[in-house]
Amino acid sequence: MRTLISTAFVSLDGVVEAPGGEPGYRNSGWTFKDVEFVPEAYAIKGREQEEATAMLLGRTSYQAFSPVWPAMEDFAGYRAMPKYVVSRTLGEDDLVSDWGETTLLRSLDEVAALKETDGGPIIVHGSATLNQALSDAGLIDRYHLLVFPLLLGAGKRLFSTTDKDAQKLKLVEHEVYANGLQKNVFDVVR
Repeated sequence: MRTLISTAFVSLDGVVEAPGGEPGYRNSGWTFKDVEFVPEAYAIKGREQEEATAMLLGRTSYQAFSPVWPAMEDFAGYRAMPKYVVSRTLGEDDLVSDWGETTLLRSLDEVAALKETDGGPIIVHGSATLNQALSDAGLIDRYHLLVFPLLLGAGKRLFSTTDKDAQKLKLVEHEVYANGLQKNVFDVVR
């Protein structure tokens, strides 16, 4: 079974955001403007590209990343990697042609089936709504979290507020950087 890894930039109070910011929030852009940049904190991002064998995205993140990431050298490792987009509304004509093989998945059942295929880890970038659904369905196996020392209040949340059984996590890697940023890698305990 393939490992599904959720990776996110997250504030201490659980807000997630694309690195460049997203419109509609007073604190938009916090990942770049509110914490001093420390390059070693982002080394995990390069490691993710080396270790992942596929990428899973929700519709909104796909539509944000697909016009930009194919041309970015920072994300060159993702170009040839198969991509899977979970969406009930996107059609084949909505997919970009310059970012490698992309497959539409219509349900969490299809994500569960993908996890049963041969291959290595699948990485989930962004995709807050998808992350919540995957977590609630017990499909995420690992979290790569860069936790920023900020309390933001409003914004998209990484985790849902669904009333559910506790999900235990095991801290398997961590580091704290001079700027207060924390890298936390958790495996989901089953």
